[in-house]
Amino acid sequence: MTNLPPVPFTVVTDRSADTLTVRVVGELDYDTSGDLLDAVVPLLSERAGLREVRLDFIGLTWIDSSGLSALLMVHRHTSAALAVLRLDHRPAFLERMLHLTNVLEFLTEPAAPAGARTDDVSEAEAT
Repeated sequence: MTNLPPVPFTVVTDRSADTLTVRVVGELDYDTSGDLLDAVVPLLSERAGLREVRLDFIGLTWIDSSGLSALLMVHRHTSAALAVLRLDHRPAFLERMLHLTNVLEFLTEPAAPAGARTDDVSEAEAT
């Protein structure tokens, strides 16, 4: 077994008119999850009109429960901004975690339009 140093954690953002792409490299864990939130949340609030946030995990080397919590927080903020969250280039270990915790569909569901009803009963069915 080799004792290679871990890949340094970095977050690189790329903004267009309606899309924010965030490339995540290294381990997303207790020590680095705040860095992801610090990179994404301010851009969501200052860039009104973002329709999509794409988290690109091609360089992700590990994720723990704190990293998963950070993804849930990113989802909370993208939903509040009425943007869709996409999780691109998911490595097998991330895919496995998302399926085991049953949050993949939750994290990537479309944002509800402002004023949309959240219950399953339409007004026509209620009357």
